[in-house]
Formats: sequence, structure tokens, C-alpha cells
Amino acid sequence: MVLDQFHSLAVLPADAVFDVRLRYMKDDRGCKVDLGIGAYRDNNGKPWVLPSVKLAEDRVRSDENYDHEYLGISGFQPLTTAAVRVLLGEGSQALDEDRVVSVQSLSGTGALHLAMRLLLATLPKSLVYFSSPTWANHYALSKTQGLETATYPYWDSITKSIDIEGFLKAINDAPSGSVFVLHACAHNPTGMDPTAEQWDMILDAIASKGHVALFDVAYQGFATGDLDRDAFAVRLGLKKLAHNTPVLICQSFAKNVGIYGERVGVFHIVVPRQDPADVAKLKMALLSQLNLITRSEVSNPPAYGAKVVAKVLNTPELTKQWHQDMLTMSNRIKKMRHVLHDKLVEFQTPGNWDHIIRQCGMFSFTGLTKEMVERMEKEHAVYLVSSGRISIAGLNDKNVEHVAKAIDSVVRHFASSKL
Repeated sequence: MVLDQFHSLAVLPADAVFDVRLRYMKDDRGCKVDLGIGAYRDNNGKPWVLPSVKLAEDRVRSDENYDHEYLGISGFQPLTTAAVRVLLGEGSQALDEDRVVSVQSLSGTGALHLAMRLLLATLPKSLVYFSSPTWANHYALSKTQGLETATYPYWDSITKSIDIEGFLKAINDAPSGSVFVLHACAHNPTGMDPTAEQWDMILDAIASKGHVALFDVAYQGFATGDLDRDAFAVRLGLKKLAHNTPVLICQSFAKNVGIYGERVGVFHIVVPRQDPADVAKLKMALLSQLNLITRSEVSNPPAYGAKVVAKVLNTPELTKQWHQDMLTMSNRIKKMRHVLHDKLVEFQTPGNWDHIIRQCGMFSFTGLTKEMVERMEKEHAVYLVSSGRISIAGLNDKNVEHVAKAIDSVVRHFASSKL
């Protein structure tokens, strides 16, 4: 009887990105290109350890007090205190008024998990709204907690831009007290971010309806090379929502510090303005809840990556180098966007491809259909997920023309089949 219950388990679908990666690895064609995985690659297609990280690792390991002891349940304080300054800025009123709770997490995914667990405890009946489309793991994270989800319009496939009217209508039509998950910058998967004026309208609408904003901050500094510019939406949100509801922020250092496998992140809760005694009481309750979740699930957070990132953030010369490293990554990605766009224009590929250079960050929603993606893989050894999203970081001077020719070929193939 017990064994029957185990046999009743369904085989779940594989993660699309890693499934693409597996097929890519098995391909023995020399011209193959992986545009699926969301990780930075240098111009030789190789993983890149940031110079600031190399220096930080040397300092961490050479410290006479270096050890492998447990961290506290809330994580490595030099990390969490520096991380919130990077995110909110030195002049943050929320920090000045001591309204922020910060705990270390297992990168951005772990921060989102903490957020979903907290929502289950506080707002179990509220709808959690994700952009359409969004990062696929958002749904898995909410579903495992039993939270009910909905979507708000985001990507207009015809204009290849943001459907701002649909977005605002969804906010206004949603039941008051709903949760809106917002990509702070470098929207995944579309690469298209709201303008400053659009963010103003979005956050005003969220405030007026008493909704909860949950910011997913996976690419600060990586998107544009400018930490402040990439934090614009979060900082504006804190001003708009200062007297309304708590703001939840999930911060990852996987992309902008390039330590994907070390799983370094921080989950922040900014509580609204109220009597200082009430703020202190609420912060204590929130911290105790988050510590209970961490203790029951992972005991306490991993130390090595946290110490490395903290060293980068708290050492002026390493911080300066890190800023340069982010520019190196973001500028190379911007360059590849323009090269790919220009090649498609040169080949006179049917359609308008300007959206590729209007987008930012690691990803681009190309507009390629599922059938085109399948043909790209089969005929040209170019691998990407079925939605047509490509990782611009996977392009380099050696493969970008091959990718452009592959896109041109499949677009023309399917255009001719409709004649």
C-alpha cells in the first residue's frame, strides 16, 4: 500500500533551460551555440570569474580568522547590511528610519521562496500576479506553497513592447491586497523594462489599490552597468508605498557578481511608516518568522559565497573593480545586441528587429516561434528555449554571424511556407 503511493507519483517535466543545455551538450556539431542558459560568457564563450571576485577570494582565504564555522540563522551580517545599502542607496529613508529586515537566502530563488512562505503565513488568500510572460520558476515557487496565481499583461507580441494599458488595467481590476511580482530591471524573459514614466504609473496604481509589491532584483548593475539606474523601480516603489503596505524585495548576487553556483542572495522586507514602537515590534516578528523558515529548511545559510560578496561590497578598491566588472559584462552584451541586430538588417531578414536593441540585460524575446526554434536547433545547432528567448550573453564575435544566418534562414523558411 505504501509503495503504491510512491508509484502513483507523476513524472514532472524537466526544467526547460536545463533540458536545452542537456541536448546542447550531446550535440557533436562544431558550430553549435547555446543561447538558453542564463549565465554570462566572455567573448570566447567561456565562464568568466570577475577580477573583483578573484581578489576577494584571495583576501577571504588569507584572513587569519578564516574558517568554515556556521553562520547565524539570519546569515552573514556584513553581507546583508552591505547588500541593502547597494539596493536602496546610501540616502534611503527606509534605512535612516530603521524600517528594513534583511536575511541571507539561497540566491534569488531562495529569497523568492522565503517571500512565498511569508505570503502563505500572512496573505494566504491573496492572488499573486506574475507578468505574462515571466521566469518559469516563479510559478513553481508559488505553486509549492499552495498560493493562487494570476497574470498581468506585459508583452505585446505585435508591437514587441510593453502592454502598459493592459498592465495598469490588471492592477486596477485586481482584488485589493493582491501581490504583484515586479522585475526591477532586465525583465526575464523579454528584456523589455518599463520607462521611468511607466514605472511611475505602475507604482501609483499599486499604491492606490493597496496591493503588495514584490520586487525580483536579479540583475542590478548587470542590466546597464549602473547600480543606481537598475534600482530605480525599487527606490521609487519605496517612496510610493511608504505609508501603505510592506514591500518585499528578493535580491540575487548570482549574475552581477558572477558566482552562480555559490547561491548568494538576500531577502528584504521594508515595513511602512508607523509609530517607531510598532515598527520595532513588526520587524522582530518578521525576523523570527524568517529565521524559523531558514532553520527548518536549511539550518543556516552557506558561508563561503557570502563572505566573498561581502568582501567585494565592503572593500573600497574591490567595490571599484566590481563596478568596472559590471560595465565589462553589460557593455559586451550591449555590443552583441547591436551586432546581431545589424546582421539581421544586413541580411534583410523579414520583419523588424529593432526590439533587440531596445531591450536590455541578458535576455531578448526575439519573436521566433516554437517551430522556428525547433528548426534552429535541428538545422543550425543553435539552441534556445521554445518561447524564442535567447541569452545575449551566449553570443560572441565568433558565433553571432552564424546565429544571425540561422535566424534569417528559419524566418524565410516559414515565411515562404505561408505563400
